Amino acid sequence: MSTSAERSAGEHRLRDGSVVGLRAVPYDDPVARDLVDRVQREYVDRYGGPDEAPVDPAEFVPPAGLFLVAEVGGRPAGCGAWRRHTESARPDTAEMKRVYVVPAFRRLGLAQVVVTALEESARRAGHRSLVLNSGDRQPEALALYRAMGYVPVPGYGIYADGEGAVFLGKDLGGGDATGREEPSWAS
Repeated sequence: MSTSAERSAGEHRLRDGSVVGLRAVPYDDPVARDLVDRVQREYVDRYGGPDEAPVDPAEFVPPAGLFLVAEVGGRPAGCGAWRRHTESARPDTAEMKRVYVVPAFRRLGLAQVVVTALEESARRAGHRSLVLNSGDRQPEALALYRAMGYVPVPGYGIYADGEGAVFLGKDLGGGDATGREEPSWAS
């Protein structure tokens, strides 16, 4: 496999050989809150303010959504989430939110591990597409999403016409035809 991160038997390895553990937690879990606070500070640094899109922690409770924490060596290293996309005309669309990697763990393939896990989870929950909103001041995130097959989609939400807002989406296909077992964090 020529991806930036390798997977074997449910295990994820980063470019430096570190093992990544993924676990689902509530959006308002203390570790999740800390990571969300970190991503919001990054938005303040890059855009001058936090993401003001409305977020209800209940939207990330399975099966309606999922919040994942990625840990490396027992330390929180990143996160990501998805929720039903209520603004879509298609009821089988989910929205990806809060993909973030702690600076010490960047450029190791961790974001790709998180996004792939979110895609798999959303697909297993019956979603056929995933959309996201990012911004032009996050070139590394945009490059990752494009490399993973995300393409431009129409804008939505409070940033639909926002200057520098970037909206991307990906067709996830129908269901999980691989026959793989549920990952440990999916329950």
